[in-house]
Amino acid sequence: MSISLAEETKNTAQTNASDLEKQLIAWRRELHQHPELSNQEFVTTQKITQWLNAAGIRILSLGLQTGVVAEIGPETGPVVALRGDIDALPIEETSGVPFSSQQPGVMHACGHDFHTSVILGAAHLLKAREDQLPGRVRLFFQPAEERFGGASQLIKAGALENVDAIFGLHNAPELPVGTFSTKGGAFYANVDRFQITVTGKGAHAAHPEEGVDSIVTASHIVTALQTVVSRNVSAQEAAVVSVTRIEGGNTWNVLPQSVELEGTVRTHNSEIREQIPQRIRKVIAGVADALGAKAELHWFGGPPAVVNTPRWAEFSLKAADEFGYKTEVAQAQMGGEDFAFYLHHVPGAFVSIGSASDFGLHHPQFNPDESAIYPAAEYFQQLAEKALDELTEK
Repeated sequence: MSISLAEETKNTAQTNASDLEKQLIAWRRELHQHPELSNQEFVTTQKITQWLNAAGIRILSLGLQTGVVAEIGPETGPVVALRGDIDALPIEETSGVPFSSQQPGVMHACGHDFHTSVILGAAHLLKAREDQLPGRVRLFFQPAEERFGGASQLIKAGALENVDAIFGLHNAPELPVGTFSTKGGAFYANVDRFQITVTGKGAHAAHPEEGVDSIVTASHIVTALQTVVSRNVSAQEAAVVSVTRIEGGNTWNVLPQSVELEGTVRTHNSEIREQIPQRIRKVIAGVADALGAKAELHWFGGPPAVVNTPRWAEFSLKAADEFGYKTEVAQAQMGGEDFAFYLHHVPGAFVSIGSASDFGLHHPQFNPDESAIYPAAEYFQQLAEKALDELTEK
């Protein structure tokens, strides 16, 4: 029995899709086994460059130490950018998967290997349709997202030149595979880091009256910091102050001279963001003074909030619905993302793709479902094409 040309074409397309899906998973596992920290992604950069070159995708020469920017499509017309990130975290993997990290103490615990594979897949699909594109698709394989510096590096190198709209993704382990979400306006939070140095007077632990106890002072400060949000920020606003590290002392029978606290502040409202460090300074100074110690705040401003362009957030949701994802309007997140820096220069949207991991982001057992990779690649290929059509019509 013979088959029709249409059936043969369909079967060929399905075979090609299956082959690409297997390749994307293989690339993801290769990256997962060899993770590299922020601004150290030299081998990762070489691999991505090699894979893009093999597909005939042109690489832009921007003088980057790590990271890759590539482009598909004609030299004329609008430009749409797709961004994936490539760095890993200083975490010892305990997932037990057969392709676990071979780099001690380093792991792709945030799924940047997942993101990279998705954008690689979109690149290959777009390359196959290059002659039909009414503009260019620029592909960002960005370093140093975890250090919140990679986006600024690419912007400084000129990666955003002539870009009309930009889209990026993060896998969402709390969402099932096949689920998509985003929202217009503030999506991810402003991210800031703080350190507090508490200085007392060291003494023998048997004679605390002869010193000023920095550990007791630091403990009171940790408790008092919980009032910064609960008693200074409206319950209708989102804000978090978390102390994540406390370090002081080096033996069991001595009161240490000093203690260091470290933590993070997350906000959506820029006015509240500015007010919180002022309030922290007053709180820690008052507590320390009451106990005879001193406290000094060191503030480190991080990336701003990810504020999606409403037009492109709605556009990406509609495209996801047409693609076949189960779509939902996302809740505002308290996590941070340096994708925010791109949105300060060009319009666009950041989106979430369900990855169904039993363990969350930055967990040593994080393990996203790889079946989500190829559909996400197809989605981003279609999103880029739809965005180019939209921009061409405008």
